[in-house]
Amino acid sequence: MLASTLLALREGLEAALIVGIIIGALYKMKRGHLVPAVWLGVLAAGLLSVFVAFALYQIGVSLEGPSEQIFEGATMLLAAGVLTWMIFWMQGQSAGLKSALEAEVSAASSRKPFLSLFFLAFVTVIREGVELGLFLTAAAFSTESSQVLLGAVLGLAAAGIMGWLLYTSSVRLNLKQFFRVTSVLLLIFAAGLVAHGVHELNEVGWIPAVIDPIWNINHILDEKSAVGQMLNALFGYNGNPSLTEVLAYISYVVVIVAAMRTTPRPRLQEQRL
Repeated sequence: MLASTLLALREGLEAALIVGIIIGALYKMKRGHLVPAVWLGVLAAGLLSVFVAFALYQIGVSLEGPSEQIFEGATMLLAAGVLTWMIFWMQGQSAGLKSALEAEVSAASSRKPFLSLFFLAFVTVIREGVELGLFLTAAAFSTESSQVLLGAVLGLAAAGIMGWLLYTSSVRLNLKQFFRVTSVLLLIFAAGLVAHGVHELNEVGWIPAVIDPIWNINHILDEKSAVGQMLNALFGYNGNPSLTEVLAYISYVVVIVAAMRTTPRPRLQEQRL
């Protein structure tokens, strides 16, 4: 549940910041009457995101045998890839996000404003929603779906409250520190998804296990125990992993950390929305 809560909080806060910037720009331009177009875009994006997540989950649970393992493995690897892209996107684009969105709002409000603002809000929010739907689907394959759903609801609720406080009061969140810490945690989640995806593909023979298992510590910490399941959901813990599973986990962390250290980090502008 903790993994889905943090994922929902991260994605939800990003969406809340985007919506807040768009609405704030409209009020500064004295075009507050166009705000309903933004909320309609947000609503449409939210409904489509829920549909995509539900459809992916239903496809996964309807499959059996090798097809199920292939689908789950592919979903986890795809989720890890999107999660990685999100980390680097926020690291590279967050500094200019506010000014870029305000420029888009200004352009949208000058041509068919209602429809343009609807699509601006829809497109910017749907990315967060579909990403979250994909992550939650992947998480639901490795833990109880009800726990994943509860965690997502809690995370989105917290994101909504934080976004509202940022917009309506002088409360300021240290966004630079927030995104830095969550990027590290999401990196670990993504590594777990990569390892779990490789494990599923080991099961169907698409990726050779080489040595299976390379160790077995389930007698010390059973992966099916309450603690083991929590660690599995958070970090991809497996008490008896294959060699390729371990190598995939380590390789992913090493490569991504090296890339993050060499990628320029623009200063995040912590402006009030």
